Amino acid sequence: MTENVNLLGWTCPVPLQNYPTIVMGHGAGGQMMADLIEHLFAPAFDNDLLGQMGDSTVIEPSAFSGQQLAFTTDSFVVSPLFFPGGNIGELAVYGTVNDLAMRGASPRFLSAGFIIEEGLPMETLGAIVTAMAQAAKKAGVRVATGDTKVVQKGHGDGIYINTSGLGVIPAGLNIGPRNARPGDAVLVSGTMGDHGIAIMSVREGLTFQTEIQSDTAPLYGLVEAMLAVEPGGHPHSGASSGSPLQAIRCLRDATRGGLSAVLNELVDASKVGIEFDERKVPLRPEVNAACEMLGLDPFYVANEGKLVAIVAAEQAEAILTAMRAHEYGREAAIIGKVVAEHPGMVTAKTTIGGMRVVDVPAGELLPRIC
Repeated sequence: MTENVNLLGWTCPVPLQNYPTIVMGHGAGGQMMADLIEHLFAPAFDNDLLGQMGDSTVIEPSAFSGQQLAFTTDSFVVSPLFFPGGNIGELAVYGTVNDLAMRGASPRFLSAGFIIEEGLPMETLGAIVTAMAQAAKKAGVRVATGDTKVVQKGHGDGIYINTSGLGVIPAGLNIGPRNARPGDAVLVSGTMGDHGIAIMSVREGLTFQTEIQSDTAPLYGLVEAMLAVEPGGHPHSGASSGSPLQAIRCLRDATRGGLSAVLNELVDASKVGIEFDERKVPLRPEVNAACEMLGLDPFYVANEGKLVAIVAAEQAEAILTAMRAHEYGREAAIIGKVVAEHPGMVTAKTTIGGMRVVDVPAGELLPRIC
């Protein structure tokens, strides 16, 4: 779906202009595929690693300097391809670099695999690739290798993208889902549910008084600001202990399943309980109104630029201050705490003062949100 969408002003290179849409030959390994790579992908992602153009890319060990490595992969099948505040291209970059950032890893390298449906407009592909290149630059990550396949019309949904990411973790840093302790504070970096409702509004043709924008964003800069609050200094300096008792215990980006899914995953991994106050969770009024209209719980709706943090209670206010000073954490809030009671269970204090159990989502609420 690309109607009435700004396709970033992409201009088709002359060698590709004979093909206004993708055809099977663009994935067949011949001259047409070579032209697509040479005149679209290679210029967009230009760097010395991708420039090797081998069957694999060689990365020098000096790039890692003896640090721990984080490795992740993700696939993106969102529909529509363009939505308010973003598109599948930047989503493919931010989604993967954010998975690295949730382990405290500085994103360094990405792979990018494209599965393109025959008939996709070349203009659409060009805009998506341009958006990916811009997002990679913003996230400070290089696309080091890639792959292109074309499937017959009717066997895809425009384009699917797979990205894998490699990042480096400072020596001694240990952020993981099993580190939560009773007494820890639960923080969110901003408003919940923005991405899922932005996708739904376009997909279903819903209109609101204010356009709801996706929150797609690269989060490592925010994580770095939070890490700087660690007692003894930024862990990059080597002053931070690798003990699970460091101030930042767990980080998760609240994507599919939203806040509810993340909190349930954390209590299951750490064998603790979590209690949070619904009234303290930041929500945009228009997102809350849309959820009420659609019969959705905003705590189950996806985000693509928000994180959930479990941190030591004594450092929570300092970390919150650091988050609010960053562009992607200005609406951060402390919403609850980790408890020893009811391990494996998440409960919420409701707006009317009662308590309810917040279960993990049983199935799809908003299909194809990433």
